[in-house]
Amino acid sequence: MKDLPLTMKAMVLLNAGGNLEYRDVPLPLIGSNQVLVKVMACGVCRTDLHIMDGELDHPKLPLIPGHEIIGVVVRKAQDVHGVEEGDVVGVPWLGYTCGNCRYCLRGQENLCEKALFTGYTIDGGFAEFVSVHASFCFRLPASLQSPEHAPLLCAGLIGYRSYCMCGNSAERIGLYGFGAAAHILIQVAGYEKKEVYTFSRPGDDKAREFALGMGAVWAGYADDPCPVKLDAAIIFAPAGELIVKALQDTDRGGNVICGGIHMSDIPSFPYKLLWHERSIRSVANLTRKDAEEFIALAGQLDLQPTVSYYPLEEANKALHALRNGKLSGAAVLLPRSGG
Repeated sequence: MKDLPLTMKAMVLLNAGGNLEYRDVPLPLIGSNQVLVKVMACGVCRTDLHIMDGELDHPKLPLIPGHEIIGVVVRKAQDVHGVEEGDVVGVPWLGYTCGNCRYCLRGQENLCEKALFTGYTIDGGFAEFVSVHASFCFRLPASLQSPEHAPLLCAGLIGYRSYCMCGNSAERIGLYGFGAAAHILIQVAGYEKKEVYTFSRPGDDKAREFALGMGAVWAGYADDPCPVKLDAAIIFAPAGELIVKALQDTDRGGNVICGGIHMSDIPSFPYKLLWHERSIRSVANLTRKDAEEFIALAGQLDLQPTVSYYPLEEANKALHALRNGKLSGAAVLLPRSGG
């Protein structure tokens, strides 16, 4: 085991509503069943904004955000098996589950009552190092070990779980909000010969052109009528009114999937929009099974996220770009010592 520093650089949230501060903090300790990961790259997610803005309750404070992590295991606890020093791993949002509650016991660990979440209730990857529970990180194949693949660890995973909820029979799928998750998911849908229709905020020509370039059959704005009836719709933008719009666009028996952790209030709507066995479902977190399946699929399909790189200390700049719709694809932070 090589010598490691006693401190590291990290972007720290002290209070909701504030910006992140670039600080020297102690190197994380590892406990039982944990490993220390040297961060190579960490993606920036809209959930990070929800945490910073106080839209998600009770974050750990002070907090190091970030939950789309690729890094190298540099230290492990004696009781850790299956993960070795030198392994390149991915670290997602779900950071720990109890394994004993009724949800864990019936295969719904994403709903665990005692779950911990990376970059929310435990410190995350906007730093040079992060400590994680070994059974909640995943060894990555060589093809997915580059910094550009960091967004797969949340945008990709949540997109994949949302996509699975559409059902195998869904041939025409609408994506509402064309950002990090949607631009990864459209690659999976294209491989499976699905027709994808995308909706972006009105006037966002850049997002519309990006979607068409990624293979969308049609790309319009959120207030445009869809040219066909959809079999399923996935909403990534945190705007509750899009649920009503998606119901209008969806055919009989169609599924409307809400792929975000936070959304503004849903306006009232007439029951006839829901009738004919349409459904509305939310996606909560992910399971380790999701991660194993998606990582295998991503390697097979050679998924290529479109990313903009920022040094770790410019995390606030990356978050500002995300908030204001200035990104095509995703932002990824690179710690100076992280690769």
